[in-house]
Amino acid sequence: MQQLSIERNRYFLKDSVRKMVDFSRTDQSLGVSPPPIEKPYSANTERIDLLAPDKFQALPSVDLLFAIANRQSSRQFSETPFTLEELSFLLWATQGVQEQLGPGHARRTVPSAGARHALETHLCVLNVKGLDMGLYRYLPLEHQILVEYRDKRLPESISWAAFQQTWMSSAAVVFVWSAIPYRMEWRYDLAAHRLILLDAGHVCQNLYLTCEAISAGTCAVAAYDQELMDQLLKVDGKDEFAIYLAAVGKVN
Repeated sequence: MQQLSIERNRYFLKDSVRKMVDFSRTDQSLGVSPPPIEKPYSANTERIDLLAPDKFQALPSVDLLFAIANRQSSRQFSETPFTLEELSFLLWATQGVQEQLGPGHARRTVPSAGARHALETHLCVLNVKGLDMGLYRYLPLEHQILVEYRDKRLPESISWAAFQQTWMSSAAVVFVWSAIPYRMEWRYDLAAHRLILLDAGHVCQNLYLTCEAISAGTCAVAAYDQELMDQLLKVDGKDEFAIYLAAVGKVN
């Protein structure tokens, strides 16, 4: 039984599934309208403006070769808070919209299969100047963050949801990426799911490199309690669920 499970999971890593898909019958080919670029929200939801990319004046430049050579995972963070400018920079670098290409499509700062961008960025804000501790969601089209809820117990909650990885509670912010699979399924059907995971890797690598520019460190985390993490994000666990996270903070 275990061997069959291993073989099944290895098959998932291959693109052989593409041969099983009738692309003439995908929702895209059938003329179904594409899902929205970002998850809808109520007009009266509290939102906070982020610094626009052309206003990143206080951020130092960093040589790309230096950033790549020095990139490493960090699990120890200082008590120095993030600024809203730094958070704006990391959000823009990982999911910022460069150009909207029509309904349901956008060109961003990271690649995505078919420009589908099936990810949503949630932020467990623990130590950012001017922001209350709580859960926020990035709105890439507006370049704003939306307040999901405030909670002073969030450091303990995020650590607990990540299988008691207590070091995460010392981060300034924990990025949690959720997937809305239908955004990718709309075009690729059964071939969509491995593409979503590849996209998550693109996003997190940009986070690692941009952290080098602001004297910050990050550590990607793939071990977490799925149900607890989905509850923390207040997502349904079916049409949207957590798939990846990364703790970020200042390093000495």
